[in-house]
Amino acid sequence: MAGPAGAAGGATGGATYVAKPRISSVHCASDCASHGRVRSGGTISLRGHGFSDTKRVLFLGHRGRSDDVAVPVGGARDTSLSVQVPYDASSGPLRAWATRRVRSKPSKPVKILPAPAPVQNGRFKRAAGPSDPGAPPVQTAVSSGKVYAAGRSVRFSYRVDGGKPASVTVTLLRLSDGTAIRSWSADAVTPGEVQTIAWNTRRRPPRDGRYAFRLEATGPTGAVSRNASDGDQNRDAFDLHGYVFPLHAHHRYGDGFGAPRSGHRHQGQDIFARCGTPIRAVRGGVVRFNKFQSAAGNYVVIDGAGTGRDFFYAHLRKRSPFRAGDRVYSGQRIGRVGETGDAVGCHLHFEMWSPPGWYRGGHPFDPKPSLKRWDRYS
Repeated sequence: MAGPAGAAGGATGGATYVAKPRISSVHCASDCASHGRVRSGGTISLRGHGFSDTKRVLFLGHRGRSDDVAVPVGGARDTSLSVQVPYDASSGPLRAWATRRVRSKPSKPVKILPAPAPVQNGRFKRAAGPSDPGAPPVQTAVSSGKVYAAGRSVRFSYRVDGGKPASVTVTLLRLSDGTAIRSWSADAVTPGEVQTIAWNTRRRPPRDGRYAFRLEATGPTGAVSRNASDGDQNRDAFDLHGYVFPLHAHHRYGDGFGAPRSGHRHQGQDIFARCGTPIRAVRGGVVRFNKFQSAAGNYVVIDGAGTGRDFFYAHLRKRSPFRAGDRVYSGQRIGRVGETGDAVGCHLHFEMWSPPGWYRGGHPFDPKPSLKRWDRYS
């Protein structure tokens, strides 16, 4: 089958056609798990036909477009193509895309497991990338392998060893496509002194994915040392997520959004856990309310920095220590699970509100799909 690209030919007056891709099967090619699953960052192989004109593969995830992720491809064979699974892709079908009008039907769902975050402990390690003879020796470290938007800054530290100063350039890359997010430069870095760069994720954080700091140190002779090779997915790398699951403990889901209540419908999701379990802010922001109400018990409302959404946490064992106007970070403890107010059993009642927010013109919507997605990696 072929489809029109939508443009007439040149001087000959002919039409340009592109092949319409058709996906017959999807298989894990690298970094595979049991039962045909693939881990984020691994590779999948698509089989079918008409792939020669495919420009990108769409990971469709759940219903709606909020978690769709596109991956550019090139040089595909007509009957097969391989693509790396982006770190922010969710389980679901795929679609091969040639043009806006020429694209495949969705494939069967592909199960994607989150890859373990890189292990980082903030301790210096000698640079492992390719280096020129006589290049300055360098050691580097990253503060954490898992970072959250609107959370604490991630810190990259380095030290140039040897007896002579060096010029250093550090670039923060998104590993899925090599996009440079930010860069820092320093001339005549003193040997033996620790240098630290803090990247603040509260300021326009990029999308979820795996990121890495890439360093180049140039000595007086022009010899260059690098902290990592181009294909290294773990050295000085970290996984960035926009949200964190609110409970880091054994839990189960209770009544969900829309469940019947006396005179109204349930506006959130109940998450049952042991009384006293710490509750973490799913997204950093500013506390809007910290009050007690007969039905909600002790509750706190936090606006999600950069999202326009509000997040509502109810039935806290005690009042949150934060006051209205305080800033909290993603993952920061804001209270503990309780059963205050109209609650049966220890649980967190959690709500998400669309812009402009909680009882400010927004409306509640089902948070469970988001909670389950955050629970996969938190």
